[in-house]
Amino acid sequence: MKPRLGHVLLVDDDDVDVMALERAFRANTIGNPMVVARDGVEALAMLRGEGCTAVPRPYVILLDLNLPRMNGIEFLSELRADPVHKNAVVFVLTTSASPEDKRAAYDHNVAGYIVKSKAKNDLAPLVRLLEAYWSIVEVP
Repeated sequence: MKPRLGHVLLVDDDDVDVMALERAFRANTIGNPMVVARDGVEALAMLRGEGCTAVPRPYVILLDLNLPRMNGIEFLSELRADPVHKNAVVFVLTTSASPEDKRAAYDHNVAGYIVKSKAKNDLAPLVRLLEAYWSIVEVP
């Protein structure tokens, strides 16, 4: 498994979803280091290095919207207001198919909105998308 450019910050409080994504990364031999935050508060602390080592750049964030303490939309608002992290690449990966949630996420400049039920038990297309992203995108 060769590490590819960049880290993945997965912000999700569902252990089953976290394990499924970790399995998909292993099955597709994706070597990107993955860090898991259970809510928006923890994710912001990890990005800022508050009480822990900061998530190294470059990184991609996979964000669930339905989170305790600080939901995904609140997290996006904080992230986009942060001068250091405002340009972070964020893909929403959530159970919500709500048009309001989609609109709110895209209003915060997410790179994509993926509904978990459409991925079903096969996260390989998502993993291939991330692999392709890292292989063609130029980062500062």
